Amino acid sequence: MKRIFLFVLTNLAIVTVLGVVASLLGVNRYLTANGLDLTSLLGFALIIGFGGAFLSLLISKPLAKFSAGVRIIETPQTPDEAWIVQTVRQFADKAGIGMPEVGIFDGEPNAFATGAFKNSALVAVSTGLLANMTREEVEAVIGHEVAHVANGDMVTMALIQGVMNTFVVFLSRVIGYAVDSFLRRGDDNPSSGPGVGYMVSTIVLDIVLGFLAAMIVAWFSRQREFRADAGSAQLMGRKQPMMAALARLGGLPAGDLPRAVETMGINGGIGKLFSTHPPIEERIAALAAQQ
Repeated sequence: MKRIFLFVLTNLAIVTVLGVVASLLGVNRYLTANGLDLTSLLGFALIIGFGGAFLSLLISKPLAKFSAGVRIIETPQTPDEAWIVQTVRQFADKAGIGMPEVGIFDGEPNAFATGAFKNSALVAVSTGLLANMTREEVEAVIGHEVAHVANGDMVTMALIQGVMNTFVVFLSRVIGYAVDSFLRRGDDNPSSGPGVGYMVSTIVLDIVLGFLAAMIVAWFSRQREFRADAGSAQLMGRKQPMMAALARLGGLPAGDLPRAVETMGINGGIGKLFSTHPPIEERIAALAAQQ
């Protein structure tokens, strides 16, 4: 529940800030004396929706480093660090992407990839992952994260989030205007601007529709996880290591990740509808069914 709250709060904060900026620039002049200008409203919704999504994408890597406490491996200090960097490099070369930054963070077994661009991403693994898995299993997890980068999943999820945000902003204001018009029937001064009904309805609908949008985004994220699992198997040349890594993760406590990188982690989920990852057993079954 905490992650849902933080997710909604973050999105509301971004939308609010962008809304204020848009107001100052005169972009949101969709409320006219004759009613809603739907073309202007759609333009406003696109700016707010995609602006928030891509702002989150652009700051995803520095935010991940800060919030997860990631230590970037500039020069490997131990054999394990050298092996991790070399493994990432081999997979990146095989996947045809630029070498990501490689980092380690303290915590229970988990890993994530993030970044706005394929050729300047970040792949990070936790100390708990290294301590509780065999090298082959860790290698499979790293392959999973490199597959996320190679598949362009960060950008794909930002686009999906942008579309969902746009619909939320657009629909909440259309419905809010309809509610306000109903409540203000008989108003002698209908052109005096939006009333309390519009403002309250818009805020409530932003939250309610935001939850619905989060469910859709989570569903898309679950589909990307199956593809990243398959990508790891392809990079390694066999699926057994990824299946073994998933089986081990199923018996270990999942590490918490910051919301900014949760959808790109190896493990996670906060309830069936809001879960960004499919159940472990479904992922193993999907890999087992592959030829």
